[in-house]
Amino acid sequence: MGSATTTPLRILVVILMAALLTACPKGTRPPAPEKPVTPPTPTVDLRGATVYEVNPQASVVHILVFRGGTLARLGHNHVMTVQSLQGRVWSNPTLAKSGFELSFPVAQLVVDDPAARRAAGSDFPPEIPQSDRDGTRKNMLRAEVLDAEHYPQITLRSVRVAGTAQQPQVVAQVTIRNAQHDVTVTPAVQLNGNRLTATGEFDLLQTDFGIKPFSAALGALEVQDRLHVKFSVVADRKQ
Repeated sequence: MGSATTTPLRILVVILMAALLTACPKGTRPPAPEKPVTPPTPTVDLRGATVYEVNPQASVVHILVFRGGTLARLGHNHVMTVQSLQGRVWSNPTLAKSGFELSFPVAQLVVDDPAARRAAGSDFPPEIPQSDRDGTRKNMLRAEVLDAEHYPQITLRSVRVAGTAQQPQVVAQVTIRNAQHDVTVTPAVQLNGNRLTATGEFDLLQTDFGIKPFSAALGALEVQDRLHVKFSVVADRKQ
């Protein structure tokens, strides 16, 4: 066994070494933020199906956003227009095997296009100052809302299809900011030669995707939770 001073001496050496290491830290970087996990794309069985590719130039999708709060009269209803819609639709003789998958880039949403506002009706007068449009776009893309930097795509995929080929009853899964929520849609479907057109509308709640609707003045001026989506999706048969 060592002398009675051995243990205190060892303790002192450990303390001195710890102090030296603390005084000269290594140049380490803080950990990078975790990247969002992209949900896996479900496997689609296209055997026996006719496949149509979405035509983004012919398709029209509008998202209507409504003002709320006690000072709602001071705000505007808004129309967000989808650009660069992509995806495909497949039609199977067995309707339950039919479906679709659609997506569009968040950053390319157009805010309050005058023509789109006129088409949306009297609740959307087209005279919106450019500064208001820019402010709305900035709020829409920020991290607390759509967070376009980390979640650049919004997707819509069919889950179940029933009803008839002309008016199917569809359960679709919407993915926004990697949060998923199912909606029920009953589109009207028309076939004209090699072109398929599906039109319809449905509602979404922002809170279903973990989004807190924008508000100001202690909630006296706010955006309603409900969003109304109106669409006319055009797809051409793949050769």
